[in-house]
Amino acid sequence: MPPSYEIPLWQVDAFADRPFSGNPAAICLLDAARDAEWMQNVAAEMNLSETAFVVPTGHPNEFHLRWFTPALEVDLCGHATLAAAHVLIEQGRVAASQSISFQTRSGCLSCTSDGTSITMDFPATPPTGQIDSATVSDLQNALGVATEFVAKSREDIFVVVDSEPTLRAAAPNFDRLAQIETRGVILTAASTTPGIDFVSRFFAPQSGINEDPVTGSAHCCLAPYWSDQLGRTSLIGYQASPRGGVVHTQVDGDRVRLTGQAVTVMKAKFLVDQSSFAEQT
Repeated sequence: MPPSYEIPLWQVDAFADRPFSGNPAAICLLDAARDAEWMQNVAAEMNLSETAFVVPTGHPNEFHLRWFTPALEVDLCGHATLAAAHVLIEQGRVAASQSISFQTRSGCLSCTSDGTSITMDFPATPPTGQIDSATVSDLQNALGVATEFVAKSREDIFVVVDSEPTLRAAAPNFDRLAQIETRGVILTAASTTPGIDFVSRFFAPQSGINEDPVTGSAHCCLAPYWSDQLGRTSLIGYQASPRGGVVHTQVDGDRVRLTGQAVTVMKAKFLVDQSSFAEQT
């Protein structure tokens, strides 16, 4: 059997203050870049909503960051960014008092820690694009709910329904939903839960994820919308998936700060054929 190269891997529950809640992400710390095919294979092997790959740039506290679902690479992922920052701090790669810069397909994203929570500085992606009536009808049929407002954000379709109970009761037909061209569908409503301003769910069968537990990038769209509706820039969102998770949001012009906690639940070593690794580095 050929010798193996061991790559450290962590599984982290993001937007969670305890294990088995929030959104799990796999974080792979690399010494050098790997090709996209290899990363996609690792993400498929992990079979989580996101696997993130972190590579030092050579500058202090700065890293390249890429995110993969089991099916494809995505341009922006909040929970796996939170998880990556958590691992870097926990493993002593970056001091908790220092800002982390991630170079990504969505530009430079920064993360800071207060010792308990991590805050991410992301681009705002408010729902401003138009959706044609045929697509709205398809969405209503696929989601099984009446819609009050439908629009397009940079990556997703944004859907408002009349109430939190309607949102929680929605049982989408994922085969139908997968036929609609989009990265994912954000479903949202005003919250009736004390201490929570808005609730949401996120469906992305097109990306290999029927329902994502907690979607940080969706809050780049949710926060500006609900900020306008409620007249406040600081809001708390709850993603009402079976695992659930809280996201604190702060809208600042064309940026959104997302804050949450994370918990490491697993550490492993990914075994790679050393000769194969040498060929790709």
